Amino acid sequence: MNNLPYAEVAVLLPLYNTFVYRVPDHFAATAEPGMRVLVPFGKRRVTGYILKRQDTDQGFNAKAISDVLDDLPLFPESMIDLFKWVSGYYIHPLGDVIKTALPAGLNRYDVTMVSAVEKGLDLYGQGRLTPGENQVMAELTVSGKISLKHLAKKLGNPGINSLAAKMEEKGLILRSSTLTQDRARLKKEKFLSLADNPEESIRMSKKRLQILDTLKQQPEMSLTSLKKVVPSARRLVKPLEAAGYIRSVEREVFEDPLGDPVDPDIPPELTSEQEGIVNRLTSDMDKGFERYLLFGVTGSGKTEVYMRIVRQALEKEKAALILVPEISLISQTERRFRARFGNNVAVLHSALTSTEFLDQWRKILKKEAKVVIGARSSIFAPVPDPGVIIVDEEHDTSYKQETGLRYNARDLAVVRAKMDNIPVLMGSATPSVQSYHNTRTGKFVELELKNRVNRKPLPEITLVDLKKLKDANGIDRIISPTLSTAVRKCLDRGEQALIFLNRRGFSTFPICGSCGSSLKCRYCDITMTFHKNESEYRCHICGFSYTGKVACPDCGSKSIKPLGFGTEKIENMLFTLFPDARIARMDQDTTSRKGGMVKLLKMIKNRTVDIVVGTQMLAKGHDFPSITLVGIVCADLSLNFPDFRASERTFQLLAQVAGRAGRGDMKGSVVMQTYNQDHFSITSSRKQDFTEFYLNEIPFRKALLYPPYSRIIQLKISGREKEKVRLTAETAGRFLQTGIEKMEHAGNTIQVLGPVEAGIPKIASRFRWQILLKGSSASSLNRLVRELILDKEIKNRKGVSIAVDVDPYHML
Repeated sequence: MNNLPYAEVAVLLPLYNTFVYRVPDHFAATAEPGMRVLVPFGKRRVTGYILKRQDTDQGFNAKAISDVLDDLPLFPESMIDLFKWVSGYYIHPLGDVIKTALPAGLNRYDVTMVSAVEKGLDLYGQGRLTPGENQVMAELTVSGKISLKHLAKKLGNPGINSLAAKMEEKGLILRSSTLTQDRARLKKEKFLSLADNPEESIRMSKKRLQILDTLKQQPEMSLTSLKKVVPSARRLVKPLEAAGYIRSVEREVFEDPLGDPVDPDIPPELTSEQEGIVNRLTSDMDKGFERYLLFGVTGSGKTEVYMRIVRQALEKEKAALILVPEISLISQTERRFRARFGNNVAVLHSALTSTEFLDQWRKILKKEAKVVIGARSSIFAPVPDPGVIIVDEEHDTSYKQETGLRYNARDLAVVRAKMDNIPVLMGSATPSVQSYHNTRTGKFVELELKNRVNRKPLPEITLVDLKKLKDANGIDRIISPTLSTAVRKCLDRGEQALIFLNRRGFSTFPICGSCGSSLKCRYCDITMTFHKNESEYRCHICGFSYTGKVACPDCGSKSIKPLGFGTEKIENMLFTLFPDARIARMDQDTTSRKGGMVKLLKMIKNRTVDIVVGTQMLAKGHDFPSITLVGIVCADLSLNFPDFRASERTFQLLAQVAGRAGRGDMKGSVVMQTYNQDHFSITSSRKQDFTEFYLNEIPFRKALLYPPYSRIIQLKISGREKEKVRLTAETAGRFLQTGIEKMEHAGNTIQVLGPVEAGIPKIASRFRWQILLKGSSASSLNRLVRELILDKEIKNRKGVSIAVDVDPYHML
């Protein structure tokens, strides 16, 4: 720990540069890199993060740090270079990068509070105030003291700041600042032990004697544990402590979010393919940074390879970081790793409470857990001494964050591994085109598992041409006779079936029977979805809903026809076809409550369900040995999206969901219904042949200069005023074209596509335009976009925001 007098601080504001603050003498020994500090910024105080201590203020008249908010750093100093890289590459303020990386609820700042004074109350009662002042006073008489932000929201008055300032000048109200508290707090527990020499004698009741006898049996005991023996212990220990019979100390304690106990497992014997890969990775582990792509068919035992490599890291006294794409997969992965590594496992994901997340974070920092498993945000886990990073299902789009800091955790895994000089292992049965191309060009080392464990065959896939069923009646048009027959045979054999449709709800295209208009969201340019169980129409983007009895907004008719279908309608159809079957549905609607996902997975595992209907959350990495039949209701849903990755996503999703069949002792089969049976995505997924898909797809990418043959940045321009958004988009487009003309002498080739209206022109009452930039040089694209967002004319356009998405995944 150094005692240098100044600190470089990243403040939690939308700013790209850092600031220097003076470290007061009373914080000199405690203010370390990785800690949060409260610093003055203008007229307010904000949270900042210490990046380093230094011996000069670099010529600035540095202000002093107001307070140090942590007793220990929240992240190791080694991660600061990663944060700076992320900020630069994704063109995002450094303070917000660190905030995104840390557990939620760890930021403190000044909030302006408003309260009424006597003069204001008197004048309000006499009716001598303006209408705006009357509104404020009416609210303050009810609320008492309220934050200015909440007051603006309650009154629907965004200009409340200037009104409040004028009212304070008149002596009608009082404004004051208060510091917010962290929402996430470490849990602390009181621990008790017997003292050596009591200072005074007190009367001993039976309960007090019981407490002393209990503490004699063990050196130290938590108050919570003692209360299980003596329920009134909390009240009784105070006089015993005051008299010197016992002593107490407060310590951090960790809440265990890992659920049920797990029995230890016995590592299985490796196949020859697995053994060869494990030996290769083990021998290379000490060689430093390297990128590996483990290309293994579904059911080939990739997870066992991961666990063997993690064991090697632990034997070298290193830690391991394992990324999985979905919360739904964490439970399965965590149980398998806990069975092998016991309590040395920590989990990080958004379904944890803020306190649970912070507990796990601290546990990792203190090296009390060296195996870290989590979703995309866990790439920022504060692992002090990592030995390997593993990215399971590396192709999955869930690794891409779509709001705020729009990072890709898979790509950051490579960057972090390079900075820590350790190997990174990415695995998938259906690799991303980008990663597989990297193996072809020598950037990644390819490792391959060609066979399933125990030589189990891949499922046999039958295609059903839905075009031939367009004149069929009722259910047969959606669940073909081929599929329903296969399900019946599966149930008769006592096996389980999985029916897949990547669209939730009952009716996905409700239209008015009178005027023919589709029922659209009031705030988004998107059709509502009918959810029959809740009897409501719901927008799947902003969450707005209508009652199930809503009238047509255009003509007033109540004749709304529920066209289209989703998982809820498929579930109803299956109940009709198979009344003897136990059916469960797994989609966002049935798993939104905490524990809902784990409950459904247990039902499948324990075979208390015969047919499970689900969306893509069922397609990813789950191991259900008793599922022998997979039915894909419509294989083409994602094929016609206006996105250059549509074919890739379709192939990956179909191959992954097909791979859920036949993973146990019984042979699996798949019925795939499609309108495009000759499309190469469909034919390749039927053969489970990624190489064939890649060889068909890559010429299109090359011809149109899309990744991996270029880098792209998407600018998303949005605001509540349609015309202002359009004008800003056009101004940004001209700025970029001018910037490119200035760069031409350097030989840079950058294409600007747009500005155009976004695929969904309005979301949550915000109108949307976009610009896409393509180029061969990531640094040139980055420099051009950075100049745009820092341009004063662009920055000063109030009411319009420009979000930068580097390496975007979704084009709508």
